[in-house]
Amino acid sequence: MIKKYCTILLLIIVYAKSTFAQEETANSILNNVYLKIQKANDYSASAHIKVDLPFLKMLPINAKVYFKKKDKFKVDSKSIAILPRQNFDQLTKMLADPTTFTAMVQAKDVIQNISVTIVSIIPLADTSDLILGRLWIDTQNDLVYKAQLTTKTNGTILTEYFYSSQSAYGLPDKIIFTVDIKKFKLPKSVTADINNTKPKEETKEKQGKITVVMSEYVINKGVSDDVFK
Repeated sequence: MIKKYCTILLLIIVYAKSTFAQEETANSILNNVYLKIQKANDYSASAHIKVDLPFLKMLPINAKVYFKKKDKFKVDSKSIAILPRQNFDQLTKMLADPTTFTAMVQAKDVIQNISVTIVSIIPLADTSDLILGRLWIDTQNDLVYKAQLTTKTNGTILTEYFYSSQSAYGLPDKIIFTVDIKKFKLPKSVTADINNTKPKEETKEKQGKITVVMSEYVINKGVSDDVFK
């Protein structure tokens, strides 16, 4: 009986150590990604945005994107820019404080011919907008190649990242957002225009895409606070 009890206790200890080691590994992977992103104290870039939503027809637009530590972010455009803003900066904000979530390594995968590790993120507070996050990370170069964030406000948003010129800073040259069209929040002016048009047959499509091509990055050259006013 004592022997059986000791065996069970030993298995519990081994399982606990294994779980702790996995959490440590997941947190270290996320921390390395965060440290790479932090290399850019500020940046500006040109963005070419193409919106492909089944209920909305828009010509591609050009915009300017600005960022400055810690959390200043702005998209400047003469036209209405439809972007899931939280996927630009929410990930960075979340990774900045690992005490707000628990992370676990889930599996391995291959994206863009690159071996990646899937890390799941679960927020610890019910007040968080995030419900569940999954990140596909190249642990050799500390780059996120895909992110799936399920949020209370915008449903599930899948983001794919493509890197080239600014991979050293963790900044992508191309981003493709796949959004849940029933839950994705549009700017109020766009919503008003849609509501004022003739009602169309309800689309059977459940997803839409927003493609952003980034270029002309200027990194760590200083961005004035006046830009964000």
